[in-house]
Amino acid sequence: MIVPYTHVILLASLLFLTGMICTVLRRNLIMLLLGLEIMLNAAAVAFVGAGLHLQQIEGQAAALFILAVAAAEVAVGLALIVCIYRQTGTLDPECIESDVCELE
Repeated sequence: MIVPYTHVILLASLLFLTGMICTVLRRNLIMLLLGLEIMLNAAAVAFVGAGLHLQQIEGQAAALFILAVAAAEVAVGLALIVCIYRQTGTLDPECIESDVCELE
C-alpha cells in the first residue's frame, strides 16, 4: 500500500467531520443532503483503506454497497426536496412545519 493506513483513516475522519459539521450547521435541505453524502463517502474511504490494510476484498465490496446506497439516497432526497420546495416555497427545515417564516 502506497499511502499509510493512518493517513487513510485520518482522511476518512476529516471527511466525516466535514460532513457532520455541514449537516449540523446548515439550514438548507440541499446542504443537509450534501453533508450526509460526504459522511457516506468518508465511510467508503475508511472501508477501502481497511480492506487494503488487511488485504481483504470485503472492504471494497462494502464501499461499493455504500456508493449504491448513496446514489439511491440522493435520488430520493432530491425528489423529496423538489416536492417540499413546490409546496412550501422554502428549503429551510425550520420553516417547513412551523409558521415562524412568512412566505412572500
